[in-house]
Amino acid sequence: MVRLVSVCASLSDDELSLLESMAHPTHFASGETLFTQGREAHSVYNVTAGVIRLYKLLADGRRQVVGFALPGDFLGLAMRDAFGFSADAIGEVAACAFSRGAYTALVDAKPHLLKRLHEFATHELTLAHEQMMLLGRRTAEEKLICFLLGMQQRWARLGKPSVTVPLPMTRQDIADFLGLTIETVSRTFTRLAKDKTILIVPGGVRVMNPERMSAVAA
Repeated sequence: MVRLVSVCASLSDDELSLLESMAHPTHFASGETLFTQGREAHSVYNVTAGVIRLYKLLADGRRQVVGFALPGDFLGLAMRDAFGFSADAIGEVAACAFSRGAYTALVDAKPHLLKRLHEFATHELTLAHEQMMLLGRRTAEEKLICFLLGMQQRWARLGKPSVTVPLPMTRQDIADFLGLTIETVSRTFTRLAKDKTILIVPGGVRVMNPERMSAVAA
């Protein structure tokens, strides 16, 4: 995933107009699939609204959630031949699809854009590495707090700083992302709410004790 703002910082107004002319606006209903793991990666997607669940199906049939795409994220830049994971909509999603061929041609013609993309196209791999660290030897509480703070920071970078963290994904999604059972995640949410670290609100949580959360996540 790549932040659109990071890419567009390298483009002139004319180049931005060209990029917009290449885009094919698409909408996805809740639960609808954007692309599936192993499918030929003919397109690159830029999320413009909503949240997308990214996941892999393991050999034993289990699902591993590998991330959540937010508005401004690009999907597929690091893919060459086939998508390495599947993506489906959490709630209503809007995205712009770009033909990989046309997008690649634009990048090849704009060396400064190529450099910019090279700096950010490995973000998908970075996310995977960060998840491996998150799934390390941390406790369930530490994992959940790290996840909540990470989501809060991502929303803030989108211009939505708030003590309330939107969580449109299900508890099962969070459990699959953190490598925990849904029962453990639910108990941990309850415990954090009971000790007034967070307040559970419709559609998310409110950070009540940011100092404690930051200390736990350190």
